[in-house]
Amino acid sequence: MAEFRPFYGIRPREDLVHKIAAPPYDVVTSEEARAIVEKNPYSFLKVDRAETQFDNSVNMYSDHVYERARDTLDQMIAEGSFVTDSSPCYYVYELTMNGRSQTGLTGCISIDDYLENRIKKHENTKTEKETDRIRHVDACRAHTGPIFLTYRENERLSFIQVEKKRENPLYSFQSDDGICHKVWKIDEPELVKEIHEIFHKISELYIADGHHRAASAVKAGLKRRQEENSCTGEEEYNYFLSVLFPDKELLIMEYNRLVYDLNGYTPEEFLKCIETEFEMECLHKKKEETLDAAAHADSFRPQEKGEISMYVNGGWYRLKLKKAEQSENVAETLDVAQLQNTILAPILGIRDPKTDQRIRFIGGIRGISVLEELADKNGGVAFVMYPTSMEELFAVADAGLLMPPKSTWFEPKLRSGLFIHRFEQ
Repeated sequence: MAEFRPFYGIRPREDLVHKIAAPPYDVVTSEEARAIVEKNPYSFLKVDRAETQFDNSVNMYSDHVYERARDTLDQMIAEGSFVTDSSPCYYVYELTMNGRSQTGLTGCISIDDYLENRIKKHENTKTEKETDRIRHVDACRAHTGPIFLTYRENERLSFIQVEKKRENPLYSFQSDDGICHKVWKIDEPELVKEIHEIFHKISELYIADGHHRAASAVKAGLKRRQEENSCTGEEEYNYFLSVLFPDKELLIMEYNRLVYDLNGYTPEEFLKCIETEFEMECLHKKKEETLDAAAHADSFRPQEKGEISMYVNGGWYRLKLKKAEQSENVAETLDVAQLQNTILAPILGIRDPKTDQRIRFIGGIRGISVLEELADKNGGVAFVMYPTSMEELFAVADAGLLMPPKSTWFEPKLRSGLFIHRFEQ
């Protein structure tokens, strides 16, 4: 039974929302964040990536960087860049990309739901990434970037959101990446109560995106519990900011792989190794054919589960396993796992993709031309995957298993700074 409750939202002033709302801290590099903040001083990245307010000589993990994040947030609230709602609210949050919309509910989830596995995970986290966000949450005394959760569709919740969207939105703006964002407030007491009760009957939620942010929020809350003389479980630090989307509205894109070299093989030797495990069809060779840009965009993508597209030495190939993996472990049947077990590890020597510096993961939103460019530049090989499905994500999480690293890429991304959950003044 999920404890999803409303909160006193701190949110941008309407005339500033398009300037404040920013990409998640973990999808931009420090250099990219600096460029964004320099161009737009209102960007919330100056809080989420406070190293942008120092020169490059300052260690981004030093104490005064986190202190600056807190001071900047305090200043923005004090000067009126943000407003605070007077009652606990839920918020309907709609994102539209390329004409396709997804709508979720924003509120706060109990850290106990995470600890007791009512919030299911499909990915491991890294301690160093957790530590950074724990320190950020602790310094700011707030959650500034929501966790992206999903659940199996509930008709009543969907109806509530549709009805609320008939009203005028609090916000309606387009971010610089072309995504349209709209927000509506739910503060009617009876409706707030009903939503709370509906989620009480939902037994399982799933992390779609934000495993590190979720783990960090939970550990920051547990740290507060240990520091307090008494804890009732009702304190705001026991809850973390989330947006919950029904599964049928979500889009998972492929998460592609680039390996910087061929592990000592010539291209011809490498292709012969591939042929032992895969049926291989040559789709295109740059030296022999020309292809217009529009056709190029999609013609090489895998068409179904079990297919992998590969780019090497100027050529595109479609691969299909001669014998697909049969396993009771559903995680081992994922296309990304089969690639790892048949090519990346045994042929290319990528034993641990989490730590090997020879492999890079590239989200499907980047397109395939960047894969060609990097593979050509380094003499390596790129793999385009068929997207992992929501059904596969649920099956892996329900079984208590983990996917290989970087198995899912969700778009569009939630903006940071759009909602703030402050658990201590």
